[in-house]
Amino acid sequence: MAVSVSKKKSKQSKKGEEKDICFCYSIFINFLYRIPTAIFLLILIYLWSSSTTIISGKIVHVCVSSRKLNNLYCLSAGTQPNIDIPVPIMNYSAISPSINGNIREIVKVIQDDSIPNLQNKVDEDRKEETANAVEVLHIADQNNPNLSIRGVEKSREEEEVAYAKKAVEEQLQLHRSWKSSKIQPMCDGRGIYVYDLPSKFNKDLVGQCHDMVPWADFCEYFNNEALGQPMPKLGKGWYQTHQYSLEPIFHTRVLNHPCRVYNENEAKLFYVPFYGGLDILRWHFKNVSNDVKDTLSLELIKWLEKQEHWARNAGKDHVFVLGKISWDFRRNDISQWGTRFLELDQMQNPIKLLIERQPWHVNDIGIPHPTFFHPHSDDDIISWQLKIIRPRRRTLVSFAGAARPDQPDNIRSILINQCNSAENGICRFFNCSSGGCDQPESVIELFMESEFCLQPQGDSPTRKSVFDSLVSGCIPVFFTPFTAYYQYPWHLSADHGKYSIFIDQEEVKQRKVNVVEKLMKISPREREDMRSFIIYELLPGLVYADSNSQLEKFQDAFSIAMNNLLERVTKMESNVQ
Repeated sequence: MAVSVSKKKSKQSKKGEEKDICFCYSIFINFLYRIPTAIFLLILIYLWSSSTTIISGKIVHVCVSSRKLNNLYCLSAGTQPNIDIPVPIMNYSAISPSINGNIREIVKVIQDDSIPNLQNKVDEDRKEETANAVEVLHIADQNNPNLSIRGVEKSREEEEVAYAKKAVEEQLQLHRSWKSSKIQPMCDGRGIYVYDLPSKFNKDLVGQCHDMVPWADFCEYFNNEALGQPMPKLGKGWYQTHQYSLEPIFHTRVLNHPCRVYNENEAKLFYVPFYGGLDILRWHFKNVSNDVKDTLSLELIKWLEKQEHWARNAGKDHVFVLGKISWDFRRNDISQWGTRFLELDQMQNPIKLLIERQPWHVNDIGIPHPTFFHPHSDDDIISWQLKIIRPRRRTLVSFAGAARPDQPDNIRSILINQCNSAENGICRFFNCSSGGCDQPESVIELFMESEFCLQPQGDSPTRKSVFDSLVSGCIPVFFTPFTAYYQYPWHLSADHGKYSIFIDQEEVKQRKVNVVEKLMKISPREREDMRSFIIYELLPGLVYADSNSQLEKFQDAFSIAMNNLLERVTKMESNVQ
């Protein structure tokens, strides 16, 4: 009986085991069946993005980056997945000012902008970059199996940044090749046609000055043809000009240009007086959708596409002047700031003159921020030069600005501490957070009394303060080449040492240098030479004369820009022929 029961149980147990085996086998078959699908998805991901495999000890990190992703995502065998390595947004036409991004995207922008003779250099440098990356990983695997992924990424990032800077410098060389040697405009059949746009694209925007921003009435800045109210304390030609007034200032000057023509068929250059910066500014602090922000710029494109001469050269002989930084016109998919005006396909060919250019777009050209000085005659410039050339200044170093406590990588707080710690009052900090910089006279007087003016980047790489200091004869001190060197090839000398001091911001961050002490070591003779170059060689070309100006000996910022644009048109035609 016992045996009989034992055998019966044995049979049931066997059947149960068979069921378990079948069930496991079924799961295994389903798993194998799904593998091709998973592999196919991985292939799609690879084609859609770029990937990097890094071996760190016994851990394999597969890192995927894409222009559609904000971060570099790493899936790591042996660790928790989704290691998040922040990198800036990179896309086809908008690259972060920090340039710490994917060099492939930078190369893409450069190729699309068609810089002459650059393609071979791109290919050669990409080969070298790849070889260097492989070598880094090889050394890491052999000598330091515990090397962290961040160390490898840092090495690659340094290589990419170096290449990116090289690409910018080549673009600047191209821009400088368009420089004209003529002081007075030579039309020579090169007419400038000014489009008579519907008023909603310019004049009506100025008319919204009362509620442009919530804390101020902008209307006072648009008086005197957008120069603002006079400031007689500083002398003749000084006005309280707002930093975003460039568009109406430039428009007024173009209307009076001697090469202006009224027949489109006589023109070689077409100026589109769209106040895109004011269009952005009116929406900055209002709760509106991105569609609303983009409405006016899209309407402008539709209007232009109906114009015969726009279609003739696909906009290549058209120029826009925009009074805000390039990034404000390059809104990406995850941001609510600004418009997408310069991201539109139709806007890739025209020349854009901006107060801050996008460093990897060859058709973005930086021109000076408007200063407070708008001379009427040569004598106005000469009188001001004689006033500020005096050899002795009471303050060695000054900084007019505010700290950026919400930006850990910003060096302003370090500079402020170094300045306040300097002995004998050789450094003066003018705190703009308390509203002091709202009084332009005080800022200009500070710069006139200073040998060196510190110019760390603020919310973007460039600063209006750079031009205020230069016009005051104060030697600017830069901490990144993107503040000026990579911005203004037509208005600043390629020999940066003639008018400025450069101290790498990384050295400041790491406390390797005391900026005030370093500036103390520069001899009085060197300072005098730099100041003379600034005042006599640069200053006239950094200011925008008034609309009725009668300059004969000097070119102002407007004249330099227009002469160079006409020179570019000539070279563009000769290349076609």
